Amino acid sequence: MIILLTACSFLSGSLMFSYWLGLVSKKNLKAVGDGNPGALNLWKAGGYKFGIAGVLLDFLKGYLPLLFIIGTEYGQGYFIIPLAIAPIAGHAFSPFLKGKGGKAIAVTFGVWSALTGFEVSVAYAVILALFMAVNRLIFKSRLKSAQADGLQVVSGMLLLSVFLYMRMFSAAILWVWFGNFVILVYTHRAEITSWLRRVSRRGD
Repeated sequence: MIILLTACSFLSGSLMFSYWLGLVSKKNLKAVGDGNPGALNLWKAGGYKFGIAGVLLDFLKGYLPLLFIIGTEYGQGYFIIPLAIAPIAGHAFSPFLKGKGGKAIAVTFGVWSALTGFEVSVAYAVILALFMAVNRLIFKSRLKSAQADGLQVVSGMLLLSVFLYMRMFSAAILWVWFGNFVILVYTHRAEITSWLRRVSRRGD
């Protein structure tokens, strides 16, 4: 049963709503901006109405499966690890796009909202907002938008681990965080690599 539920959660995450909405608006998100088939590119390509719909649908595909599972015997203990990571992995490695999915930000918020009653997702949003403010005040002239966005998402998730530790979440939740962090590092690898090269060149 746990395998079936994990597969269903992965399938839910793999539904590329933003990409499909882009096609409805006659925009191929693969050809927009950085080619990410996610809600941010949909917002840029199709406007805020399509963008909001994309964000909401990507959020729900992470939120609803976990909401259904929480409270059952499979939502307890270490069973929750694969079930929570599956929607995020599904979005990042969607079989509907031959394994090349999106960056998994909205679905990440959906998963954490269901897991913790919005507590951790709100904390993550606050961290990202603070990072954005710091970037605008201090690093605006140094970091390109794509680099800044990638670093904020990954650094914010890293800092979120401190919040989870301080709030004394269970070991299973910490493993969910770790899996989420690894996926976000992978989906933002281009931005991280670009930033590292920039720092390296500056050091030389």
